[in-house]
Amino acid sequence: MKRLDNTQRIKRTVALAMFAALAYAVHFVHIPVGFLNLDFKDVVITVCGMYFGPLSGIIVAIVVPLLEFITVSSTGVYGLLMNVLGSVTFVGTASLIYKFKKTLTGAVVGLVSAAFAMTAVMIGANLLITPYYMGVGLSDVATLIPTLLLPFNSVKAILNASLTLCLYKPITSVLKRNGFKNKTVENTGNSNQQILKNTTNMRVRTALVWIISGSIAVASLCVIFFVLGGRFAFFS
Repeated sequence: MKRLDNTQRIKRTVALAMFAALAYAVHFVHIPVGFLNLDFKDVVITVCGMYFGPLSGIIVAIVVPLLEFITVSSTGVYGLLMNVLGSVTFVGTASLIYKFKKTLTGAVVGLVSAAFAMTAVMIGANLLITPYYMGVGLSDVATLIPTLLLPFNSVKAILNASLTLCLYKPITSVLKRNGFKNKTVENTGNSNQQILKNTTNMRVRTALVWIISGSIAVASLCVIFFVLGGRFAFFS
């Protein structure tokens, strides 16, 4: 497999900058839940990581929280640490698994693993970091695990995973049409009949993914709004 040429390197750099800018813009639409904040930037960053590779995704997952910290953050270093930990864990896990199994099964396994990993990491981070930030005892934070921290982080991770599954194919199709390659394209030698069959199967799988993932996303939002008391907020 050949290395990307200079043109493709430039295009990849441009694409990463675009993903970072989009993720930064997306975070302004968020759902406050208690002192926690749910936004959808990890969906954008995970699509980037799964398409361009884990390293690219992790770079964007660090850059975007840094931009938030410099420009609009009201939580300071605490918010920066929590954002980086959550995003890097989710994006890194999903894209690393998908890198070695670039199939629908690989994507699902990667995203489910990412959901579990992010939930575990964020619970641990809350226990270690939140007491210092809020000026409370460890036991006070621990009491929030079953009522707020665990359900919030679990639902957030599931929502991110389902939305990533929904959006990955449409976004990466646009990238491919505009010449943003993630790897060297090789001639598979498939016949026209085989290509047509593969296309039909792909459309059926895509429809099923949209139905299942969309249903999970809607259910997750219902939990956020009606159980955890979240609400949409813009630019605040």
